[in-house]
Amino acid sequence: MGKLDGRVVLITGAARGQGEKEARLFAAEGAKVVLADVLDDQGEAVAKEIGGHFVHLDVSKEEDWGAAARAAKDAFGKIDGLVNNAGILRFNELTSTPLEEFQQIMNVNQVGAFLGIKTIAPEIAAAGGGSIVNTSSFTGITGMALVGAYAASKHAIVGLTRVAALELAAKKIRVNAVCPGAIDTAMSNPAQLDPGGDIQAGTEALDELYRKLVPLGRVGRPEEVARLALFLTAEEDSAYITGQPFVVDGGWLAGVSII
Repeated sequence: MGKLDGRVVLITGAARGQGEKEARLFAAEGAKVVLADVLDDQGEAVAKEIGGHFVHLDVSKEEDWGAAARAAKDAFGKIDGLVNNAGILRFNELTSTPLEEFQQIMNVNQVGAFLGIKTIAPEIAAAGGGSIVNTSSFTGITGMALVGAYAASKHAIVGLTRVAALELAAKKIRVNAVCPGAIDTAMSNPAQLDPGGDIQAGTEALDELYRKLVPLGRVGRPEEVARLALFLTAEEDSAYITGQPFVVDGGWLAGVSII
């Protein structure tokens, strides 16, 4: 018996990185997974491998969300779980950030999570209840230089999570947030975007970079975030948990070591 037997979960940004790991893990635990992304070829390939269903979804567009919800119900009959995973990151000093860049990050990260909750929560309620997991960040709990727009969007997701948890509890919907630190995905390891790139070398470089910054001495792995998302989605594990941000950062937020 899997932890998600009988569940139908829609995961955004599921074509690669954390979303792909979540899709694979959720499917292995018995869920019917709806993989949503703008990367059609990659998303279709992963969906085929795990027996899921792929839908094209630009999370910043409300009409795309409506179409994705209809496609999910056509494929599996209901939706009772959502993982708002899709997100983008840009590096820039705050005072040098173009308005267009700031708005783009907000549209994908913050508006995308809002539209996901707005569109999918009624479907989860109609299915009798379930869960929503929003992907915030380490920078949704604290600050970090050069990622002002990203940090602002991720702080907003923590706020959305808490309000949604309060409003949706009566409908038997739990809402929580995962807050990853540095994770070895294409967002932090560009070699993963290069067909000829040395991904292992990129991972080793990240481990070296974070060896002194992070108490556990390495960059995080996307499957570690996926396991936290599974915990927050599985009723048997987290039935009494809602409205909370959960940090998965190797101890980075704990403080700074001078040794």
